[in-house]
Amino acid sequence: MRFDLSETQLLLKNSVRQFLAAECPMAEVRRLMESPDAIDAALWKKIADQGWPGLLFPEEYDGSGLGLVEMAAAMEEMGRALLPGPYLATVLMAGSLIDGVAGDEQKRRYLAPICRGESRATVAQLEASASWDPAAVQLEAARSAGGVRLRGRKLFVQDAGAADLLICAARADGELTLAAVEKGAPGLSMDPMPTMDLTRRLHAVDFDGVDAAVLAAGSRAQAALDHMLDVSAAALTAEMVGGMQRVLDVTVEYAKTRKQFGRPIGQYQAVQHMCADMLLMVESARSAAYYAAYAIQENLPEARLAVSIAKTYASDACREVGNRGIQVHGGMGFTWENDLHLYYRRAKACEILFGDANYHRERIARLTIDKD
Repeated sequence: MRFDLSETQLLLKNSVRQFLAAECPMAEVRRLMESPDAIDAALWKKIADQGWPGLLFPEEYDGSGLGLVEMAAAMEEMGRALLPGPYLATVLMAGSLIDGVAGDEQKRRYLAPICRGESRATVAQLEASASWDPAAVQLEAARSAGGVRLRGRKLFVQDAGAADLLICAARADGELTLAAVEKGAPGLSMDPMPTMDLTRRLHAVDFDGVDAAVLAAGSRAQAALDHMLDVSAAALTAEMVGGMQRVLDVTVEYAKTRKQFGRPIGQYQAVQHMCADMLLMVESARSAAYYAAYAIQENLPEARLAVSIAKTYASDACREVGNRGIQVHGGMGFTWENDLHLYYRRAKACEILFGDANYHRERIARLTIDKD
């Protein structure tokens, strides 16, 4: 077993870092934050030209056919750069869901355009309960000749305003169903929701008799949704590691240059302890994140457990790294002019996305009991 990235994986990771440093510096991140959907068509086109939307998917659908470890390496750099927009929703959520359950014709219709960067997508799962458990899905889906007709409301839908396609989780005759809804469908409407992370938008989406094509139902839909949540959580954890690393780097550099009582504050033991704690949390989260990605990629029996362990640790660690970074900055890290608070906002949003630490601790307990 390798305990570090291969030469090819490192090459991908470094190329992502170099590309984002040139094309999406913090000035561009702040500009996109002010746009309606936190996305720029020109930047998305350049990302597509790099082949990133198709990293995980088969070459027959215009993907690259790489694994989740490579995706984790890319996501770490995206988190470090605080990349705005719907990459997570399009590729990890909607893309992996379509890849998991759709037939060949549907993949060519929905997945191939995602791989080519011609289409963006998201998944509408959460409702009033805000639970990531698929059992909480209650939105009504009445069977029709062409598929299903959706009626109800979804909340906290990631980047729905920028999506050309929504994959909606609903129930048809009590059976979990995944249905595809294209942008502009009659009866489909959405409203922005407040969010702490300004680089990713949330929407409330209303379905008023919206006709949708069925991708999967029953046990296939359940398995696909479970797998999508695991893949997305593992990738998100890697992204959180990138953000944590950037906060650590900025904080250490600040501690070396900021002087108090004639000495750099990094010479004071209390500040050194905080930076050491941050380093420990970053490296521990990185190990857990990459192992979770590896476990899913290799289909190991403990994959779901590894994902929950990684997400549990990273949810707490990302918040704490942000807290310590701002404390070392003396509070100025939370001022609008400083970029540090933008990473803290992302950390707080990621903390609850795909289940917070308490949700995954409970899942760890259930998985452990079931194993015994």
